[in-house]
Amino acid sequence: MEWVANNLTTVLSLIGTGVFAGLLAGLLGVGGGIVIVPVLYFLFQALGVSADTAMVVATATSLATIVPTSVSSIRAHHSKGNVDFALLKAWAFFILIGVLAGSVIVTRIDGNYLTILFGVIATLSALNMLIGKKDALFSSLPGKIGQRVIATAIGLFSSLVGIGGGTLTVPTLTFCNYPAHRAVGTAAAVGLIISLPAALTLLVAGNTPTDAPPGTYGFVNLIGFICIVPLTVLFAPLGAALAAKLDAAMLKKVFAVVLIITGLRMLVQAAL
Repeated sequence: MEWVANNLTTVLSLIGTGVFAGLLAGLLGVGGGIVIVPVLYFLFQALGVSADTAMVVATATSLATIVPTSVSSIRAHHSKGNVDFALLKAWAFFILIGVLAGSVIVTRIDGNYLTILFGVIATLSALNMLIGKKDALFSSLPGKIGQRVIATAIGLFSSLVGIGGGTLTVPTLTFCNYPAHRAVGTAAAVGLIISLPAALTLLVAGNTPTDAPPGTYGFVNLIGFICIVPLTVLFAPLGAALAAKLDAAMLKKVFAVVLIITGLRMLVQAAL
């Protein structure tokens, strides 16, 4: 309790991150990681943490928060029949290979490279929200080899930058003429396959940096996890309720612009 009293601003900021991520997840269908990673990245630096450490800890902590939220999301989508378990069965092993490779890389790579990668993925995701075509680019998913490459790549890049299944899986599936509602539901399950092994690996195998924020074990900041998860789970349904009353399409465009600015800011900081 003494630590909380001495770091009240940090705790409130982490709680605010959970509220913001939960609302956006419900309102726009945006994965929490795409919000949580940049917020934690800049927040940890404000606490005096180096940029490299801030990015690695933000990535690992984000992955940890995705575990419980993805379980909740899977249950909701499964109840509506929107989780493609046949596709998951075909992809799971290859996603896991990508995740394990990405987790090992995170423990060894300079955090600056992770920042650049996140900035690129965030900017491209935002541009897809703004100007992406609604029509499918392909008539169907590729053959077995192509799908295995896709699954491995999704696991690899998601674990490298701390995002779940939605950011990469949903556009990939919809580009291949896959039903949008099934893509979102299946992506929630992909998020669990990504986040659980990645978070455990980074918690157990990561050597805690000397300048990591308080409460960090391995690369996961447990204080951030404890503050963020309950609020994300609590506010996601509220975001979904608001989506029925507000112009979600316009809000998504506003968020995309903010995400582009955030991604570019991270790219500039990493380059300087």
